[in-house]
Amino acid sequence: MVDKWLGSSGIVHDFGGSAVASIFKAAAPISKNLFVKLAADGPPPLVRQATAVDYGVIGVALSDAEEGSMVPVAIAGIVKVEAGGTIVAGQAVCSDNNGKAVALGDQAVNEGGTATYTIYYAKRAGIALQSAEEGDKILILLR
Repeated sequence: MVDKWLGSSGIVHDFGGSAVASIFKAAAPISKNLFVKLAADGPPPLVRQATAVDYGVIGVALSDAEEGSMVPVAIAGIVKVEAGGTIVAGQAVCSDNNGKAVALGDQAVNEGGTATYTIYYAKRAGIALQSAEEGDKILILLR
């Protein structure tokens, strides 16, 4: 495992900071540097660790949190996330089953037919700014 950005907070601080964070309540235990998804409305809104079957990742946890505790979540900008597999810089990323970043594959579509299809934009959590192997911590641009 390689930490490719050695800042402790997980947010890149440069010229006033490049990520926006907000405070949420943990609906279940959450680990730092993993994707989270909205679990329930609030106040305050509840979040849980994201999984591969989830749509709508809202950000990356900036600290560990126990169920019921408050957790800061980066919701926009550049932030550190743990990779769950091989990622090439510039690839779109989504969550795996454990909240880690994995490459989001292209979806095949048939634009010549009459069938409808869905593009998985809602599954995209961001764009990798660094290449990674499983376990690396890299920077991504949250969408």
